[in-house]
Amino acid sequence: MSDAQSAANRVAVLLDELSSGAEPRVAEAAEELARALTELYGEALQRIAATVDEATLRRLAADDLVASLLVLHDLHPDELSARVAVALDSVRPMLGAHAGGVELLGIRDDPDGAVVELRLEGSCSGCPSSTVTMRNAIEKAVLAAAPEVARVEAVESTEPVLLQIEPIRQYAADGSDCPAVAGAAS
Repeated sequence: MSDAQSAANRVAVLLDELSSGAEPRVAEAAEELARALTELYGEALQRIAATVDEATLRRLAADDLVASLLVLHDLHPDELSARVAVALDSVRPMLGAHAGGVELLGIRDDPDGAVVELRLEGSCSGCPSSTVTMRNAIEKAVLAAAPEVARVEAVESTEPVLLQIEPIRQYAADGSDCPAVAGAAS
């Protein structure tokens, strides 16, 4: 776990402790302090983003921690859909190695945040482990690129999966016309 993730987790734990154990007035003051600090560094980030060129902003956004802060303050140079598309492209080779794929169906607004709808393709569609695949690889990639996404949902494909099966071929008894035997003898 990174230092930044540890710090973020610590802030969440401290706020939870204050809201559950402190007097309501103290808990409200702590939450207000956290909001004020967030607004303060958000304003600083906005000023930084306004003074750097787009190439520099994109280099900054390549860092996961900086990118999440840019998203939080609506300063990220890439739209949500573009970041989700890049995330899906990053997992396609792994899915392709298992004769599968993923298609972005859309992104919809939800009261909890954005919801990314996907269709698993190929051998991933209908596979019992496809849900696990989505949760582990695809969801992790999408949430890292787009922390404002509340959920990633897989829509099952209704199309049948076709497999290509080679016909069984008859070879000579000594295997002389079999490409595998001929290649091994060379």
